[in-house]
This record gives sequence, structure tokens and C-alpha cells, in this order.
Amino acid sequence: MTDTLTLLAPAKLNLFLHIIGRRKDGYHLLQSAFQLIDWCDSVTLCRTSSNRITRINPVPGIAETDDLVVRAAALLQRECNVAMGAEITLNKVLPVGAGLGGGSSDAASTLIGLNHLWNLGLSRPELMALGLQLGADVPFFIHGSNAFVEGIGEVIQAVTLPEQGFIVIFPNRGIATKALFEHPELTRDHAPITIDRFLASPLPHQAYINDCQAVAMQICPEVKDAIDWITGALPSAKPQMSGSGSSVFAALPSQLDGASAAALLQNLPREWIGRIVRGINKNPAYNSISSD
Repeated sequence: MTDTLTLLAPAKLNLFLHIIGRRKDGYHLLQSAFQLIDWCDSVTLCRTSSNRITRINPVPGIAETDDLVVRAAALLQRECNVAMGAEITLNKVLPVGAGLGGGSSDAASTLIGLNHLWNLGLSRPELMALGLQLGADVPFFIHGSNAFVEGIGEVIQAVTLPEQGFIVIFPNRGIATKALFEHPELTRDHAPITIDRFLASPLPHQAYINDCQAVAMQICPEVKDAIDWITGALPSAKPQMSGSGSSVFAALPSQLDGASAAALLQNLPREWIGRIVRGINKNPAYNSISSD
């Protein structure tokens, strides 16, 4: 067995996000469709004989106690009573605090990889249960395919989605998720929809919205700026925010070729981050584990 493993950690888009209630413990009850995209971080894991978890290149501004890859490794080590350790090198490409699930995906790939390197043999459901302790989005990335998601993120039904092209814009300002979900103007009573209704028309359109978007635009006006920018560049698009923001995305017209799509980003404001991406249906983290 190899001592080192490199896994991709893809971003995701929330094709919609409905808040349908709130539990007594304060957690919000959601419905969403999670779309994996081919914009990825990468996590390199090296098994060590000591029990130390070591970050090789920390992401600036993220303390070790808050780093999800370190927390994921420590959780797995503790829960499975592992005597070995790991060196973790995170190649961070996805913007932090963008609502694209990058940190959760990094944690998921860490759990997937160390389960293999440490020869623990945990099943995906067992890894998903551990991942939920780290964040509501982590189980989705361990699950490994696009999904209709409910509850607080733990009720996951796999769906197959078109491998659609998208434009994704991060206006270079994050939103504190806690502040957004505690905002008094956040609506929490969206009527539930069925998975069949969603699958009848899965791509973003006016019937599906992000219930966090209106509040996010108050907290972070750049969200509206990004929506307006996409609408100006693609008048037929229906842009919306992903997750708790602040990234904004829109499906690209099918007739738009790659060069034309890339040209859309030429006039992007200098401080913003933009990417033309494609939806994928499987988490490529599992491609690195031949036995999975």
C-alpha cells in the first residue's frame, strides 16, 4: 500500500436553496440540489508512523484549530483509535468563504484518503456520519454524487444531473454564515418541493430560488453586483447565489462554445474571481482510490 495519496476536492453549487423550517436546537431545515463542478482543491496525504497530524502549507488566516482538514484527520484518528499520523498538504484553489463548499470538500477528501491510507475499512455511511460532525455539507462530498439534499444536510438522495456549463463569480468578499442564518429577515417557511418536481426541470430557473440571497445582498452588496454583472454579460441567464454566498452562478447557454464562454471573464472586475466550470456527476476524490 502506498504511503502517499493525492485526492481532488471539488466545489459544488446549490442549484436552489429553500429553508423550510427550523429545529428547536436552532439548526435550519433545508432543501437543496447539490451539483458537483470541476473546480477543485487537492489534498495530499502522507501516512506517518508517529501519531502527529501536521499541516505542511497552512492556508493563510486559518488557525490550525479551525482547519477542517486537520479537524477531519484528528476526528478519524480519535474515533478509530489510530496510532498512525499524517502530513497534510492542501493546495487551495477554491476561494475561502465563497459558498462553494470548498472547506467541506477538503475535509471529505481527507476522511476518504485517510480511511484508505490507514486501512480502516470504514464504509461510506460510517464516514458520512463522522463527516456530519465537521459540517452539514461534508456528508454530501463523501456520498460522492450529485444529490437532492434535505434535513440539515444529512438526508441525501443521489440524482443524475446534466453536465451543464456554468459561469461562477466570487466578488472577493465572504459572508459569515452564522450572521446570515441568524438574520431576522431570513425567511424560514418555504413550502417543500418533491424530488420529482425538481427533476422535471433541474437547472436553475425562476421557480427555484436561494432563500438566503435577499438577506445576503443586504449584508454583502457585492452579491447583487455579481448578479447584475452576469445579467449584463448574459442577458438570458438566471443568476443566483450559491449556498450561503457570496459566489453567484448561472447556467451557460448550450450553444455557447468554450472560447466564447471564456471571453465572458475578460471584463471581470480586477479583484473578483471568475471561472467557467462544468457540472460533473461523481466526486473525483474517489478516482485516487483504485479499490473503491
